[in-house]
Amino acid sequence: MQTTLLDGETIAAKAEQGEAMHALLRDLFPFARSITGAGLRATIRRLGEVVPLDVTEVPSGKQVFDWTVPDEWSIDEAFIENDRGQRIVDLRDSNLHVVGYSVPVDVTLTLAELRSHLHTLPEHPDWIPYRTSYYTRSWGFCLADRVLEALPEGRYRAVIGSRLVPGSLTLAEHFHRGATDDEVLIFAHDCHPSLANDNLSGLAVAVHLAAWLRHRATRYSYRFVFAPATIGSIAWLSINEARLARISHGLVLSVLGGEGPFHYKVSRAGNRSIDRIAWHVLRTEFADARRLDFLPWGYDERQFCSPGIDLPMGRLTRTPNGEFPEYHTSADSPSFVTAQALGEAWLACLKIADAIEGDATYVNLSPRGEPQLGRRGLYRSTGGYQDVPERQLALLWVLNQSDGNASLLDIAERAGLPFTVIARAASDLEGAGLLARVPA
Repeated sequence: MQTTLLDGETIAAKAEQGEAMHALLRDLFPFARSITGAGLRATIRRLGEVVPLDVTEVPSGKQVFDWTVPDEWSIDEAFIENDRGQRIVDLRDSNLHVVGYSVPVDVTLTLAELRSHLHTLPEHPDWIPYRTSYYTRSWGFCLADRVLEALPEGRYRAVIGSRLVPGSLTLAEHFHRGATDDEVLIFAHDCHPSLANDNLSGLAVAVHLAAWLRHRATRYSYRFVFAPATIGSIAWLSINEARLARISHGLVLSVLGGEGPFHYKVSRAGNRSIDRIAWHVLRTEFADARRLDFLPWGYDERQFCSPGIDLPMGRLTRTPNGEFPEYHTSADSPSFVTAQALGEAWLACLKIADAIEGDATYVNLSPRGEPQLGRRGLYRSTGGYQDVPERQLALLWVLNQSDGNASLLDIAERAGLPFTVIARAASDLEGAGLLARVPA
């Protein structure tokens, strides 16, 4: 019989899941994350309270494809103070105040000299930008432009109490074993400090999706990977290259907590099964969803879709990175993200997983004319109506197309109906003895 991950319990759980994800996001927001270090490990420990995680530490200096794992960065304090000892900028007020991976400094400079190390957003004078310098030894501060413009001439002390020493890069995974070894890979990056939509929304949706699937029987195995952007996904791919052939479908999740419409970015090939499934689910279930062509820019889909890897990985976001003004600024706070948007994103992921799980090919066991559905309790008892209810139309589509060649996804695409409707119709017809599943 056709199985489904979507039932009344799942649909009803959307709001509760949304609230739980927003609470997790608020918990994680203060952590001082970077691509390595204590804040990243603290984040992984908190995610590990939701689902069990296997953690791998990749040592600094290890070669991962064309990259080298960098030294580990940690920071205790950072501030700028005027000549009266008053702090103008203080890391304790916002993790975004320091350029990520800044080298340690303790210098006194004129305002003109200091300006070359300061980053602001004049177009949004009250917001703090997010900036990094992972692979270039430099230092800097980020602050509101209104604060900078109010500074008088004078001398200022800039202190960054950071350390760059050999350590490791932290990777974390949750694995849900299904009936087969074929895998669905879900990836979310975990390295951005105090940015709610990017990247905490993706982490929250992914880990709660893992928690939901953990107690359910699935056909596919599901692997959830939490790692720093770029270097993290590259390190994971390098370490796991021998088993990548098991990955049949994959999604990169991020910026899922805003109010914008869903955007699905296709894989490098553009026509992999995940591309068809995800886009069909989104366009039939969410009227304003948009499809994006592949572009070797954005999040870690570009690593999973690099030509020597070429995995079937798409990307699911709401309004994409760089296309909303709050992106990579202090305005990307927990108040910018809503529980409703997170719950809807979680449900969208489950609907995609449900289609992955449920796609199958059937053969009609009564193919000569339409079988009589009414006496089997599958059709309305009164005829003559002009409109055809969605469920009954789905029954007719499945019967007509199930010749042993067309999959349920093929039928759903041709019919323009949600996959869930087609899959339930197939399940009803199989239960009535009118369909037989073709062995995979």
